[in-house]
Amino acid sequence: MALWRETAAVSGKLVSLGTMQDLTAGSLTRHLLTTTGLMLVSMVFQTLYVLVDLYWVGRLGTEAVAAVAISGNLQFVVLGATQMLGVGTTALVAHAVGRKDRARAVLTFNQSQLLSILAGTLFVVAMMALRFPYASQLAADDATATLTTAYLGWFIPAMGMQFALVAMAGALRGAGDFKPGMVVQTATVILNILLAPILIFGWGTGRPLGVAGAAIATFIAIIVGVAWLTLYFLPTSSYLKFTAADWAPRLDLWRAILKIGLPAGAEFALIAVYLVVVYTVSQPFGAGAQAGFGIGMRIVQACFLPVVALGFAVAPVAGQNFGARLPHRVRGTFRNAAILAASAMLMLTLVVEFAAVPMIRVFSSDPSAIGVAVKYLKIVAWNFIPSGVVFVSSSMFQAMGNTLPSFLASFTRIVLVSVPALLLAALPAFSLTWVWYLSVVSTMVQMLMVLLLLRREFRVRLSAEFWAGGERAEIAQRGCASET
Repeated sequence: MALWRETAAVSGKLVSLGTMQDLTAGSLTRHLLTTTGLMLVSMVFQTLYVLVDLYWVGRLGTEAVAAVAISGNLQFVVLGATQMLGVGTTALVAHAVGRKDRARAVLTFNQSQLLSILAGTLFVVAMMALRFPYASQLAADDATATLTTAYLGWFIPAMGMQFALVAMAGALRGAGDFKPGMVVQTATVILNILLAPILIFGWGTGRPLGVAGAAIATFIAIIVGVAWLTLYFLPTSSYLKFTAADWAPRLDLWRAILKIGLPAGAEFALIAVYLVVVYTVSQPFGAGAQAGFGIGMRIVQACFLPVVALGFAVAPVAGQNFGARLPHRVRGTFRNAAILAASAMLMLTLVVEFAAVPMIRVFSSDPSAIGVAVKYLKIVAWNFIPSGVVFVSSSMFQAMGNTLPSFLASFTRIVLVSVPALLLAALPAFSLTWVWYLSVVSTMVQMLMVLLLLRREFRVRLSAEFWAGGERAEIAQRGCASET
């Protein structure tokens, strides 16, 4: 992977402005594999934490597992909101780096931090007020609702701090610097894994906190992660750094970040809608069914790790080449990434089909939960390959600064699942497997849509006319900002 270092002359000396990754030259496949590998390390540890956490909570009973699963639905809301910041920041920083415009990259980074603090604060205030009705509405019984509320009391503040963490990591990815985020993420996940059983069962303290202990462990780990990653931007030699002069609100940049990020974030919010629908139609089947779906979802999330990591790599690689006006490398990034994604997901489909039962028994011995989880995994596994292509395509839209097509395809998928599921749930013979089959069909439709829309986006945004228009608009925008 090519490295380059900017320098500035100060008093006759060369002062380093930081090292970052130039992704506009060299092998695209090597760039993708290297950056994917770094992202995968942190994601493996993150998923390990999720699975270990689920394992310990599983020792508390089916209601506790269902409570954490219902609370986990809120995490998709957080992912959606933070992606509005992370995706937009990554794209704009990558475009600036591709143009070799460090000042614009630093300004974008600082504005994203200001925006993340505001958004995180609003999220915590709103969700703390709504946690009681949220728990009572989705839980299958009073015991599950009580445990859900206890968990959310610490989980919501923890998720609020994720906003700043995601914005910082997104800026680093845009600059091609994946290692700091990987190191911090891995270390904090290990801390979380160590703290969870201590706080849940009271090991060494004699004060077991139950499901709330799992959320407190998450809260402590994220505080450490935010503080640690902040330190990376403090040295004057950092390519991206905190600059007081760049913290005055720039609404034009906020709009630019959100224009890219809002549709991408809304995609995750749509997943939350899907989960609410599933938990709603599964209520009559009891806590065992909700726990089984929660376990199955966690395993699917673990299986998606390779393509999620690849997606995080695709956006900065394609984004820097888009900013550098290299259309053949943008197209090449998609082609190579799609092949890698489909190959990885094919292997994972086979693993799930043949090993679903032993995978699930690790987390629960409840026959009803196991039965639901097995059926869910064996059907939804056929989503893996099309989902891999969708992940890569979504990252390409992010890289080119237009995430609306990807959102439209996701919205279509959710409608094709949710509306029929709610209607079919009223039938006497309704089965949850109907929802899983709807998911498979809708994901196939989504894949076809994103491929057609991406083909159109390549034709429009990789043209000389489009880039010329973008340069004129940016020059005019900077002129207005200077006058202000």
